[in-house]
Amino acid sequence: MHHTALARKHRPRQFAELVGQRHVGATLRAAVESGRVAHAYLFCGPRGVGKTTAARLLAMALNCDATSGGEPCGTCASCQRIWAGQASLDVVEIDAASHRGVDDARDLRERAMYAPSDEHRYKVYIVDEAHMLTREAWNTLLKILEEPPPRVIFVFATTEPHRIRHTAAPVLSRCQRFDFRRVPVAEIVSRLREIVGREEVSAEEAALMSIARRADGGVRDALSLLDQVLSLGGKVEVVEVRRMLGLVDEERYLEILRTISSRDRTAVFPFVRRLLDDGYDASEFLRGLGETLRALLILRADPESEVLELLPESRARFAEVAIQFEEMDLLRLLIAVTDFEARGGLRRSGHERVQLEVLLLRLVVMDSTVQLEDLLRAAGAGDGAPSAAKMESSVVRQVDSPPPDDRGGPNLRKVWREALEGAGELGGQALALRGVRPLRLEGQTLSLEVPAGLREDLEAFLADSPRSGSLRDALAASLKCDREAFSIRLEESGRSGRLNARTTREQRVKEMVVVDPALREAVEKLDLTLKE
Repeated sequence: MHHTALARKHRPRQFAELVGQRHVGATLRAAVESGRVAHAYLFCGPRGVGKTTAARLLAMALNCDATSGGEPCGTCASCQRIWAGQASLDVVEIDAASHRGVDDARDLRERAMYAPSDEHRYKVYIVDEAHMLTREAWNTLLKILEEPPPRVIFVFATTEPHRIRHTAAPVLSRCQRFDFRRVPVAEIVSRLREIVGREEVSAEEAALMSIARRADGGVRDALSLLDQVLSLGGKVEVVEVRRMLGLVDEERYLEILRTISSRDRTAVFPFVRRLLDDGYDASEFLRGLGETLRALLILRADPESEVLELLPESRARFAEVAIQFEEMDLLRLLIAVTDFEARGGLRRSGHERVQLEVLLLRLVVMDSTVQLEDLLRAAGAGDGAPSAAKMESSVVRQVDSPPPDDRGGPNLRKVWREALEGAGELGGQALALRGVRPLRLEGQTLSLEVPAGLREDLEAFLADSPRSGSLRDALAASLKCDREAFSIRLEESGRSGRLNARTTREQRVKEMVVVDPALREAVEKLDLTLKE
């Protein structure tokens, strides 16, 4: 029995049928309709996304007996022959991987000089894997690309355009370039659903989703996988798809993540044993674990995110596990997994089981991120340690060290912070003001230390009464100063003026750790990462 592969049987016959490449199809269709077809095209993109198919459609449209609106009819003798890749006098497909030398390029150049078989037709040369052509071959073709014969079109398809740029940069300026994109999972699923309908085969949505994800943006790969699954006969079921493709089911990923959340070291070894005994590939599991952690991180940040392409029931299960982790913890887990995968530990080692167990144990025992206020609250709960509020007050007093005066020694750091919070909108100076440090209060004058390079900007801000008036009033009231006599003096420090939210936050945390022995001891002993 002869079987035609689904990727060939259901190849698009019109530009409108190109999956995920509407920008390419619409432009080529308009060019054919208006008669403004370029003499050379460069189709770039990942494998299996429709580059060669688009080139054939262009050849079909240019030579169709009944073209309409720039679209080929897809049914005439010419269209049928080109669509099927059969021999044609006017459309020639060349595999540059096996015809990459200068002699092959000379032969192509000589053949291109002959006119089409009919005055209304075009000669179209489709060169696949064009990056495989040698520098000498490109140089041979350069002249004909500069001055092409009438009604001759070249289409170069490649997955590696950077190699053409390296070996034949002048060629790029003589071609119209189209970048083909990886096809989104949702569009691949839609195409698969359409094809199983044509084939009169029932299919589970989860099964089609699994195939689409495994295809990694390539429609051709998705159709080949579907073909493989259909060879079993019957329905396209998610259990059979995962078994045939070696995909690990979602529940196993959620199981190990629950183990990580509960810090159950003893559960790692039986989990790995069951995984490998059931025939799953460790590398495939590792890849899926990274994707699962990414999904949880997205859900933790935005439960309603549309970035994730998950079935409703899967989204609900993932969300339940996501809330068991902090965002930073998920990020650290994802970094650990991707780094391990990038180093190729499983591929280089002859002990996959041990390597996988070590990685999962590292994830289980990995320290969690602790909020600063939680640490302070916990520190005040035992061993006679001071309360969180007392510790914070102690830290601020040691940083500020204000001299006592008749106003009772105000806590300048606290006053400054509260004044900033109550001053309302501070415009573009808000971030810079948070990097300012109050030094001392002398009479009616408050001295502030500002990072190097910001003094002039802040002086201009403070001199502008409408902009800084609310801040001045708040400071004067808190410090019990006369509103009219109150003044601010800026003293420039050696600190860099390049401030951002991260560096400002790090500076505040660093100061707290340096000046408070109890907090510093907790950080060192517990190996904690502090954040606000």
